[in-house]
Amino acid sequence: MAPSVAELSTQVTEPTNKQGPSYPFYYPYHDLNEKWPPAEVYEHVDRGLKADPAKPHLLTPNVKLSHISPYLGTEITGVQISQLSEEGLDELALYAAERKVLIFRDQDFKDIGADRQIELTKTFGRIHRHPTSGNVKGYPEFHVVYRHAETDQLKEVLPETRANRTQWHSDVSYEKQPAGTTFFFILDQPEVGGDTLFASQVEAYKRLSAEFQKRLEGLRAVHSAHEQAENSRRRGGPVRREPITTEHPLVRRHPVTGEKALYLNPGFTRHIVGFKTEESEYLLKFLYDHIAKGADFQIRAHYEPGTVVVWDNRVTVHSATDDFDTAERRHAVRLTPQAEVPIPA
Repeated sequence: MAPSVAELSTQVTEPTNKQGPSYPFYYPYHDLNEKWPPAEVYEHVDRGLKADPAKPHLLTPNVKLSHISPYLGTEITGVQISQLSEEGLDELALYAAERKVLIFRDQDFKDIGADRQIELTKTFGRIHRHPTSGNVKGYPEFHVVYRHAETDQLKEVLPETRANRTQWHSDVSYEKQPAGTTFFFILDQPEVGGDTLFASQVEAYKRLSAEFQKRLEGLRAVHSAHEQAENSRRRGGPVRREPITTEHPLVRRHPVTGEKALYLNPGFTRHIVGFKTEESEYLLKFLYDHIAKGADFQIRAHYEPGTVVVWDNRVTVHSATDDFDTAERRHAVRLTPQAEVPIPA
């Protein structure tokens, strides 16, 4: 007899293969009975505003930097995120805003424990609790990314019926206060593949003509969580909070750097406010293609044991790459502080 909904509600399917995940504590957990009220708007002050522009507490003489692109992406060794002072964490927020994506190597972050991980990360903003994804039992702040033979979450997002299985997005852009400085740490990774693509929405905006930039500024777009919620319901997953739609500026301004960035993505953006259907579709398709084809303002973040990627979701989009065999495991965790209500350019 098939299990009842009540029996399924807190079911966690452990891996059946002999060699399980290296960090089983972070195995994705789904509780269908877990329900939350609507998220309230809170006052967010970016800690990058307090940072010393020289970053002496983050970029010490022991630190080595390797810039991946002029526009975004820097590999960093010689510093532990877990050991940064308050001043160092301020500078981390600023540097993430400036360089968009920071790839820290040889970190102990995955081993400092859930409570310390949350304690550190929440100083960057209220940590988002994802309404549909797997989390950690007792720790709804964790968004668990897991793909292996027994659980292929990526296939749920990027079905095999698609020829191109990238999906550019900015995390939870449908929220009234979407993601800001974001932390992503790897636990298990395939030997080859499983990288993350990132693109600079600042540079994407800069590549447009001045006249076209003027036309985009002032426009607003609708971002929706409804499709994500319906997909979760369809596969028997949780919907912990009722889905919302939110309007955001099509071009937003970063509160620390002042940079202007496109703010749209095919994952969650649905239409441009005030435009007719064909007009909205035409403009959104142009902008999506512009971002996706911008290989000269994109990078590919590669993971190694101990890698922690810190990026600013306000000025980037990213995509997983489904290019490895499910016989290999990819297991990672995201902590997602929410930032300010987007500021129009």
